[in-house]
Amino acid sequence: MSDTPENAGAVPAETEADLTGVAARVAPKPEVEKIGGRKLKPSTLMMGHGYDPALSEGSLKPPIFLTSTFVFPNAAAGKRHFEGVTGKRPGGAEGLVYSRFNGPNQEILEDRLGVWEEAEDALAFSSGMSAIATLFLAMVKPGDTIVHSGPLYAATETLIGRVLGKFGVKWLDFPAGATREEIDAVMTEAATGNVALIYLESPANPTNALVDVEAVAASRDAIFQGEKPPIAIDNTFLGPLWFQPLKHGADIVVYSLTKYVGGHSDLVAGGVLGSKEHINTIRTMRNTIGTITDPNTAWMLLRSLETLELRMSRAGENAAKVCAFLRHHPKVERVAYLGFLEDEPGMERQADIYRRHCTGGGSTFSLYLKGGERESFAFLDALKIAKLAVSLGGTETLASHPAGMTHLSVPDARKQALGITDNLVRISIGVEDPDDLIADFEQALETI
Repeated sequence: MSDTPENAGAVPAETEADLTGVAARVAPKPEVEKIGGRKLKPSTLMMGHGYDPALSEGSLKPPIFLTSTFVFPNAAAGKRHFEGVTGKRPGGAEGLVYSRFNGPNQEILEDRLGVWEEAEDALAFSSGMSAIATLFLAMVKPGDTIVHSGPLYAATETLIGRVLGKFGVKWLDFPAGATREEIDAVMTEAATGNVALIYLESPANPTNALVDVEAVAASRDAIFQGEKPPIAIDNTFLGPLWFQPLKHGADIVVYSLTKYVGGHSDLVAGGVLGSKEHINTIRTMRNTIGTITDPNTAWMLLRSLETLELRMSRAGENAAKVCAFLRHHPKVERVAYLGFLEDEPGMERQADIYRRHCTGGGSTFSLYLKGGERESFAFLDALKIAKLAVSLGGTETLASHPAGMTHLSVPDARKQALGITDNLVRISIGVEDPDDLIADFEQALETI
């Protein structure tokens, strides 16, 4: 990842001059990451990390770099770059060459994404699913097995079961709320073959069930000898503010940046964070198939990152108030909101995972109404402030019917087994006034 737009991977003047025969480009100013021994918080670093205005004509904010290719200072520098790309020279390639590989806006974005979870490296993608697909293609080959939690986002399940399945990739899964013993049983069965990847999603979409990442990591370490399959996790629902999986045993974190990170329902993008070793493997695949995000979207995400903590905090506070109202409504069967786990009978294990893993209940939850599809549709059609739309994590409140929309392609038997029922409505709370939202949900419930 780079320090500056124009100077990605700049090397000392004497080194560059000796090795390429050209004078060094202007070095960026050193990053300010500490003041008086105090480590700066991510919300502060979002305002300038990875960018030096002096290298972009003094522009306070990074310009949008709309270019497909980058100019080499001379032929020797070009040769040196491609020696790194092809592996003829150890150490890899530095700098910018072509926008399918990377660009200034994307590199600044990747720097800032890594800050939130103290990840060694990060990559940005054209969508959440392109991030997931690139991850799978980089890690898995025909005959391999993917072990995953369930349910997953429907498109992810389709990718694993129907697309990769056509190429001989197998899968085994365990329920999101599985115990260590249940996880061990699946891992042991899978270990008879070659497990290339363990893929999790927590909270599960759309049931909000939490996966015990620490138990998954312990099971992996106990059962697999030698090289162990990496653990990747989709952290879109809670991260990076309310859950940081790298601190609990995960190796790779996946995001739909469309959601909370983008946060304004005006872009589509994805991200992957982790160790340099894993990220470099995924980067090679991204370079090949071209799933990088575009410069304009990267620039929009940089803007959004500046208000990420403010937006997520407000949405989380709103969700707590709204769920407190919905919880005891006579037409509501149950509210699957993480903030209620401590008080719910039979949810002791989920509450334990929540205490160990999470710092907040989030703002996306599942509302189970008394009734079925008819009642769910009546409720959704009556909403006046909340918008009937898929997705989540935007400034506006959204509501949808997973069984009939996002998870319609999931076989009925699997939907029932995973708790994706006709009376489930998924709600993502935005940053509106919470009392206005409560009034909206109250009048919509009255129509059932």
